[in-house]
This record gives sequence, structure tokens and C-alpha cells, in this order.
Amino acid sequence: MKSKLVLIILGVASPLVALGLWWSVSETSTNSFFPPLSQIMTRFSDLWLFEHFQSDVLVSMGNLFAGFLIGGLLGIVIGFVLAMVPLLRWMCEPTIHFFRGIPPVALIPIVITLIGFGSEMRIANIALAAFFPTLIAAMDGIRGIDGSLKDVCSVYRLTPTERITRVYLPAAGPQIFSGLQVSLQVSFVVMIASEMLGSSQGIGAMTLLAQQSFMSADMWAGILLLGVIGFLVNIGFEAIKSRVLSWHLGSKRLERAA
Repeated sequence: MKSKLVLIILGVASPLVALGLWWSVSETSTNSFFPPLSQIMTRFSDLWLFEHFQSDVLVSMGNLFAGFLIGGLLGIVIGFVLAMVPLLRWMCEPTIHFFRGIPPVALIPIVITLIGFGSEMRIANIALAAFFPTLIAAMDGIRGIDGSLKDVCSVYRLTPTERITRVYLPAAGPQIFSGLQVSLQVSFVVMIASEMLGSSQGIGAMTLLAQQSFMSADMWAGILLLGVIGFLVNIGFEAIKSRVLSWHLGSKRLERAA
């Protein structure tokens, strides 16, 4: 318990120390490209907590979660289908590996050409970014299920729905969540890139506009906000993962204790 408390304190202290050093080193800065942190924090408060919170922050987060949920759900469902039908998986795997090898950011111009500008374009790009890591994780998770579990399903004559919801999905859950975590990180990057390349709205667009307008404090405030959001989103995902996979994490702790 004490060691866990120490780790928490250290985890909280390290960013505070970094901010303190940044504040003290930059306080006397006269470089227009590296303004004092106090000035950046003032602009952070003015821009992101008030002026642009509803028009840009909420829009960016809405697009992120909408695209992530769409891409993640499609990846899980299609991954299950392909894993359960070997012939279909064999036919589709070359195409899947071809498209997943393309950097998600490189698809943004194509999606803009097909869909145009707007929230639909950004959500589609984020969904594409979230789709392939989740798809591969779901396929590998189902294929890696112990054969004895499948035999148990046959012995108890479970229906296909019962097999998926009670056996396959929980067994593949740890690997699926690993894929979802990768998808979330890639989705966050694509959210920023899609706003910078094809939008006048959102955190990425406002940060790029500040850079192009030589408003360095506003640009740094946008970068700081993206770091904070990425950190909080990851913490939220870890909390959900720990809740859903509590049985798996508990069994791992028992194995380590033994």
C-alpha cells in the first residue's frame, strides 16, 4: 500500500516539477517564439476555458469519441466474423494488411476528396484510424482462444450468441482492449491532423492558425491543451479497462503472488 502511494506521489510530482522548471526558466524570456509560461497559462485560460471551449474543444472531443466508437465497434464485429470464418479471413487478409500499412494521416486527402470538409470528414478519418488496430486485435484474440474452451461450448451446446457473449468475447477481451488502446492513440493523432489539414474548427485548427499568425502564446496554449487531453483520455481508458477486465487483472495478480 505504501509503495503504491509513493508511486502515485512520484507520478503527480514529476509533471509539477517540470512545470515549475519551465515557469522559472521562461519567466524572463524575451524570445517571441518561446514566451513565458505565465503568459501561456493566461492565454490557455482565456482561449480554452472560455472563448473556444464550446466552439472548438467540445467539437474536437465529440469527433474523437464518435470516430473512435464507430471504428472500434466495426473492428470488433468484423474481426469476430473473419476469425470465425477461416475462408473469408484468408480472402480478406491481404487487403487488410495492405490498407493497415498505409499511415492513417495519408488517407486524409482521399477522405476530403470523397466526403468534403466538415465533421463527417474528421469522424471518417478517425474511424479509419481506429478500425484496423482493433480489427487485427479482435482477429488474433479470437484465433488465440484455447481449444478446450471451444470444446466446452460444444459440450454444453451453447448457441452462437452465447458462445460470443459468454466465452469468446471475455476470452479475447484483454487483446481487444490492447488493440483499442492503440486505436485511441492513433485516433487522437488523426483528429489533430485532420483539423490542421482540412478544417477551420477544432483544437488542431486553432493551434495551426495561431502558429501561422505568429501568436506564439496561443500556439503553446494549444499544444499544452492537447497534452492535457491526451493524458486525461488515457487515464479514462485505463480506468474503463481495469473495470471491464477486473477478472483478468485479478488472475494475473494471483499468478504473480503464487
